[in-house]
Amino acid sequence: MAKRPTSPPGDQAKGLATRLTHAGRDRELTGGAVNPQVQRASTVLVESADQLYAPGVWTYGRHGTATHKALAQAFCEIEDAAHCALVPSGLLACTVPIFTFAEAGGHVLVTDNCYGPTRRFCDRSLKRWGVEVEYFDPAIGAGITSLLRPNTKLVFMESPGSLTFEVCDAPAISSAARKVGAVSIMDNTWSAGVYHRPLDLGVDISVQAATKYVSGAADVLNGGILTRSEALIRRIEASVDDLGLNVSPDDAYLVLRGLRTLATRMSQHQASGLDIATWLQSRSEVRRVLHPALPNDPGHALWKRDFSGSTGLFGVVLEPASRSAVNAFLDALELFGLGFSWGGFESLAIHCDPQIRRTATQPAFEGPLLRLSIGLESPDDLKADLERGFDALRAAR
Repeated sequence: MAKRPTSPPGDQAKGLATRLTHAGRDRELTGGAVNPQVQRASTVLVESADQLYAPGVWTYGRHGTATHKALAQAFCEIEDAAHCALVPSGLLACTVPIFTFAEAGGHVLVTDNCYGPTRRFCDRSLKRWGVEVEYFDPAIGAGITSLLRPNTKLVFMESPGSLTFEVCDAPAISSAARKVGAVSIMDNTWSAGVYHRPLDLGVDISVQAATKYVSGAADVLNGGILTRSEALIRRIEASVDDLGLNVSPDDAYLVLRGLRTLATRMSQHQASGLDIATWLQSRSEVRRVLHPALPNDPGHALWKRDFSGSTGLFGVVLEPASRSAVNAFLDALELFGLGFSWGGFESLAIHCDPQIRRTATQPAFEGPLLRLSIGLESPDDLKADLERGFDALRAAR
């Protein structure tokens, strides 16, 4: 956990790539090196007995090291947050704030398009603890007012949804939540904070799976919880302490190393993703492309208003085909790996239908839904790979 240091005048006028290159590099963290040291610790020795219980004195490794402080400071730069709590996974970034603000006998609202494990936590753990969970249409916007109650403790959004890519009206939903004293939370992993700043839109807490774009190398698990409210971060930090959560310094170092190149990588993911998404729209095998940056997407107007760019993750609805034909398409791919994560340098593809769970809405795609994560390979090579898949799809029909 860390508070962002006060920036010198003019720092916020610098570009994101510049700020991410230099954030978390105070000499006290680096010892003069370019990168912070990987500081490993469990027991921490203090100088005198009166420091053992003094407030604010570092006494245990679980409270973080210089490595964690550097990452938290740099993470704050992405979304212009004041405070960051680090957790060991993206799922914990989502569930720790829910755990913190939900209460027995209380009511929470969760977008129907949320990340599957987030939904599982709400259905399995929250309900066991006596919390009423209600899911809402991600396109509800200001209509969320009709669902809010005096005992609503939080409203959780994900925008765009990581399987079906609907865009939430964050300003309308967070404003309505604030009026009843509910905390608003946004899973902002799709944009990595580079192209979407929920805190600017009135959202109280923005969370990310740094496992994805922030680390960028598909080799580390991590999450960040970001806010501008000291009162909220204190409650979140208390939950992190109570649960005994700790990010290893080696993982913190790897995430920080990836974060340095985030802005540059995201520019390439955006360009390649739009190129391939546009190309797929012209394919006879494709019924629809789910990508909010495309002008014909239902969420495009909100995306254009609230986002400054797009990424390499989007959905593809095929024309009706059997499960075996979809599997033939996926099995024919050579460059696209078959894997559930995303945001790394490598391209990935999955069939989404088996994992979609909805209760407030029932999307009617009228064909199999695939999700593509466009990596850093040449777009022309990725198109050729998808051509191999389409050949196999046609042959299997």
